[in-house]
Amino acid sequence: MKYFRPALVAWVLSVGAAFAGPQGFALHDVPQSVANVRYLTEDGSRGDMEDFRGKVILVNVWATWCVPCREEMPTLDTLQAELGGDHFEVVALSIDRAGSPVVRRFYDEIGVTNLKMYVDQTMLSMTALRAVGLPTTILIDAQGRELGRLVGPAEWDDPEMVSFLRGFIE
Repeated sequence: MKYFRPALVAWVLSVGAAFAGPQGFALHDVPQSVANVRYLTEDGSRGDMEDFRGKVILVNVWATWCVPCREEMPTLDTLQAELGGDHFEVVALSIDRAGSPVVRRFYDEIGVTNLKMYVDQTMLSMTALRAVGLPTTILIDAQGRELGRLVGPAEWDDPEMVSFLRGFIE
């Protein structure tokens, strides 16, 4: 315990709080670089994060077998319906090894209609994006830099969250 410095702990906590968004969304003080993660679309086309350059994206790394992921997916679908367009997209990146058929079944079961399908069957995106758990959601600016992230589920269609995200789009 001789290394415990209360003043340092108080400073770290105050800095962390200064960069916190709604529901524990952690913003970086300086934008971070993002790996150019690859994915497949529902029709089997290949793509990568560079495809979204010029658009703010909210990348949600998830899987159909992840219960919290399943629970938050309708709120991501609603968020895409409200904010999605030329300047913003929710990128729901599934890491299901079974690929797009299992994701399509899940989307159909719960009525997802606004989210496109992005799948990384290799699961390499977890490491590349430094995701420590599921779901992990990362806000990336139009220049392809990470602005912040939230590990764990959230209510993405909550008015405070929508307003918070809208601030990065406009």
